[in-house]
Amino acid sequence: MVLNELAEKMRRSDPTRVRALIGFDGFVDTVVYPVDTRTGPDEYERIKTLADYGSKFIHAAGLSMNLEMVPGLSKLGGISAILANSLATLGFRVTFIGAMGKEAIHPAFKAMAENTRAYSISDPGITDAVEFYDGKVISCKLEPLKDVNWENLMKKLTPQEIADILDQSDFIGYGGWTLTINVMSIWRGILDEAVPLMKSTDRKWMLFDLSDPAKRTRKDILEALACVKEYAGHFRVIMGFNEKESYEIAELYGAGKEELPTAEKTAAFLREKLGLEMVIVHPVREAAAAAAAGSCTVRGPYCEKPKLTTGAGDNFNAGFSLGLMMGFSMEESLLMGTANSGYYVRNAHSANYRELCDFMDAWAAGNEDR
Repeated sequence: MVLNELAEKMRRSDPTRVRALIGFDGFVDTVVYPVDTRTGPDEYERIKTLADYGSKFIHAAGLSMNLEMVPGLSKLGGISAILANSLATLGFRVTFIGAMGKEAIHPAFKAMAENTRAYSISDPGITDAVEFYDGKVISCKLEPLKDVNWENLMKKLTPQEIADILDQSDFIGYGGWTLTINVMSIWRGILDEAVPLMKSTDRKWMLFDLSDPAKRTRKDILEALACVKEYAGHFRVIMGFNEKESYEIAELYGAGKEELPTAEKTAAFLREKLGLEMVIVHPVREAAAAAAAGSCTVRGPYCEKPKLTTGAGDNFNAGFSLGLMMGFSMEESLLMGTANSGYYVRNAHSANYRELCDFMDAWAAGNEDR
């Protein structure tokens, strides 16, 4: 697919017809930049890479060190919250259930809450997102997110009301399992109490993004994957992984990088093992997807010096889901995912639909960084 042809195809389509239900996390992210060298009151050199950052800790072992963090923008965060915000910005009619504030919506979520039908069941978590040119370290304070559970959701919505929202939705997305420690009660509650009340017989598309599962036990991860497979009995389930996450899950099934040297092979392996409709794997420079009919890989608009990487994967998921729900092919949807992510890391905010189409044109012309 030629990129400018895809942009024209997008312009002939209407994202506002798609309705989505997204949940269940929420963070207030403060992006911070670690200082390598301070040269003046307002001048400094950033630590550029994760390896450089790690070497500072190694050299300080047994001693001590001082590390300065320069705060950048403060914004809404969370796997599902960023996904919901991007989808709403692109034009979807979004219902979001998450952690935006108990007594009142936190200012970081005010614009999104006004652009969606929003239900908040908890205060948000707090994150310092330590940014580097080749990745990030997410440092989280999670205590408020213990309140993201079925009991608190039932104070806002009944099982029948959730079933009605599911019936009205064309697309469902669950994100942030790793850090919302009690969210499995919501997954199970919806599956056991709301799904049986649904009237729709359509098998709707549903996306799961666990987030980095490394801190959770093998038992917990397998329990979550088993629940995802139960959802696959009712929905057309997709799972999305970044490169690190994909290998962590593949290792549960006895395969590593030697057996799975590419993102496409990893996606195909995981789709077969998990028994799902589709699996996506999105490394930094490319993206791959596998379905029963086959698999493919696309190159993305790689950015050497991103303004913001925290949320890039969630914007990828939004762009991919946009393509999927508008009836585009798997390859076209992957390109839309990489473009949506590419726009985000260059501009530090999610694209609206026109901006995404224009970015696709700029990418086609080789002007994506201008």
